[in-house]
Amino acid sequence: MGAVTSTTRAARGGRGARERILQAAEELFYARGIHATGVAALIEAAHVSPRTFYVHFPTKIALVEEYLRRFELEKPIAAEAELERGDLTPAQRLLAIFAPFEGDSPALIRGCPFHNAVVEGAGELPEVAGLAQRHKQSFRDRLVSTAAEAGAADPEMLGRQFAVIFEGANALAASTNNAQVFTDARRAAKTLLDLALNAAPRG
Repeated sequence: MGAVTSTTRAARGGRGARERILQAAEELFYARGIHATGVAALIEAAHVSPRTFYVHFPTKIALVEEYLRRFELEKPIAAEAELERGDLTPAQRLLAIFAPFEGDSPALIRGCPFHNAVVEGAGELPEVAGLAQRHKQSFRDRLVSTAAEAGAADPEMLGRQFAVIFEGANALAASTNNAQVFTDARRAAKTLLDLALNAAPRG
């Protein structure tokens, strides 16, 4: 996932308090983790008062939920957005989900924000877990439909396989801070894609 925008720049740009709080959450939750980021740090980064913070978000968990929803509604995760590109064939879009992570690795690879939130929640944040499950299911469905567009022999199976490779690559890259994982994952995915396309009946 790409680098987040500085909350200091957001504040100087004159954005509203709610937007500054969400921008602070996007930066701090992703970089430091949810539990390690206290409300005081969010208030300081967003340049708001405690009262203003709680007017917009009665609890920290409410902010966590909205932070995750933004990745679906306003700021799609870069790799997942590759599936919507109109300049690529369906087969190219399937492989492109790995492309944003190739090249020079960032200072710290944090992986998927939904995955991270569920792991930190440790079963104690059911709403967060529900958001993550719905997001992952939606992503897998998009992979399946793209595989069908590409002409895969069994798009359901290929979509599920791509989801496993992609999610596994995210987790391994984050735990080892190694972007090479995505290059390896792309090669494995291409092997599966080629097999699925070659096995499809010829019209």
